[in-house]
Amino acid sequence: MPASFVIIGLIDPKSPSNVGAVMRAAGCYQVNEVRYTGGRYDRAARFHTDTKNVSLSIPLTGVTELLGDLPDGTSVVCVELVEGATALPLFVHPDNALYVFGPEDGSLDQALVDRADAVVYVPTVGCMNLAASVNVVLYDRLAKSVRAQGSDALIRSSRDTNNSVRVKQPAPQ
Repeated sequence: MPASFVIIGLIDPKSPSNVGAVMRAAGCYQVNEVRYTGGRYDRAARFHTDTKNVSLSIPLTGVTELLGDLPDGTSVVCVELVEGATALPLFVHPDNALYVFGPEDGSLDQALVDRADAVVYVPTVGCMNLAASVNVVLYDRLAKSVRAQGSDALIRSSRDTNNSVRVKQPAPQ
């Protein structure tokens, strides 16, 4: 593992479209690994939704236990809309983290929340879906990091090949 790493943990995801969107987010935000539990995704995985084929470069691994075999120094961060959690804008992300997200149709187990080093929530009205939650948490991590610096070179390397739009530069005065 690199000096700083991120693992996404999904508890029994049911929607292949959400897992595909999570994998796309993993690629965009340079996640090191995505783990999932349960059998629902395995049954639905034939509906390929990883449109950028991120799973070829970032492991997507089915596990029986998300917290097993974690690298030393990993902080477990549960993301759940639960009383007593820290609002994401106030949260300081650890360098090395496993972010755990519950199923689309359920919640994280109390024992897992009790084991976590931190529990955070996105302060929205209502709850977001799984993929949206992963994207928001990973964006928040990026925005608060030293990697948040952007550039035209990053834009050129990241955008779709069909996008050649530019911001019009103001005329000299």
